[in-house]
Amino acid sequence: MSSEITFAFGLLAVVSGGLLSGSAVWPMKLMKRYQFEHWWFIGMLTALLVLPWTITLLGCPHVMKAYGEVPLRTLVTANLWSVGWGVANVLCGLCYVRLGMALTAAIITGLGSAVGVLLPLMVKGSGVFKEAGNLNSSVGLTLLSGVGIMLIAVVCASLAGAGRDRGKPLENRNSGSFAAALLMALVAGILSAGMGLSFVYGQGPIIEAMKREGAGEIPANFAVWSAGLLGGAFVSVLYPAWLMCRKKNWHLLTASKSEFLLAILIGLNGCAAAFLMGFGMRMLGALGASVGLGIQSASWMLGGQIVGFVSGEWRGVSGPARTKMYLAVACLIAAILIMMVGNSLGNGAALSHIPPTDAP
Repeated sequence: MSSEITFAFGLLAVVSGGLLSGSAVWPMKLMKRYQFEHWWFIGMLTALLVLPWTITLLGCPHVMKAYGEVPLRTLVTANLWSVGWGVANVLCGLCYVRLGMALTAAIITGLGSAVGVLLPLMVKGSGVFKEAGNLNSSVGLTLLSGVGIMLIAVVCASLAGAGRDRGKPLENRNSGSFAAALLMALVAGILSAGMGLSFVYGQGPIIEAMKREGAGEIPANFAVWSAGLLGGAFVSVLYPAWLMCRKKNWHLLTASKSEFLLAILIGLNGCAAAFLMGFGMRMLGALGASVGLGIQSASWMLGGQIVGFVSGEWRGVSGPARTKMYLAVACLIAAILIMMVGNSLGNGAALSHIPPTDAP
């Protein structure tokens, strides 16, 4: 496969993963009986533990032997990043309920991209990402400008969300303090890069070990998520479990078969989004950690906006608030284009380190 086609597949995978991430929890809009803790518990259990470990165990021969060949430092580093992401994951779920999907996606992806794009340029990742350019290179400065545009989008989206809540009748506003929910979203945004960085700093040794034992490209990629996201998975699953214990409402998990299946669908969406992100980043080559995370974050935000508008979060809201959200989306698209320019500036260095894959 030519490097241009490989890059195109990688770009498509990253964008698809981002759009799917931003819209992954749309089934919650159809739920009447499940509360946050119920659909989040089932969805995260499915996405972070059941699916990745099933694929890893079935698709990777001698899986525990392979994990034993991975340096302990790699596994610890990946899980420390994922614990931070797990905290962000829980806060994100709460913000979906309090702020709505469009505003939550805007804030979290904007801040997460700032960390996710710039850090791999300063502290090189593992495997294919070791050869990424430096922050003071033309690529780094271009990506930095793209991040700046995304942060402008965050400001616009935040102002739009505040205006949206002020413009709604009191009974139609999201529950809870907007300021408190906004603070939660800001914290979640900073920590949200942990998922992508867990992959960036863990994928090289894990994938190499799995392939030495006979695993293919796809199950080897899932093996990175299985081991690297354990810390974040436990945070994401244990918090809603604690909520159900405190509220004594575990029984609601079996109260609706359709909502149980919708919660599983959330998990399927989340697992697919994570795989597409990691797989696409590797296909993008050395710059895939920064360019991939930036474009994935921007696509995540777009996915959230799409669901937010389609589901009626902005119904009845007009004037400055809606204009600011449109401006946020325009800034987001501009940021994606700038990051693609950044990739083209470093195209030679990036494409020369693209790993062989089993992609068609």
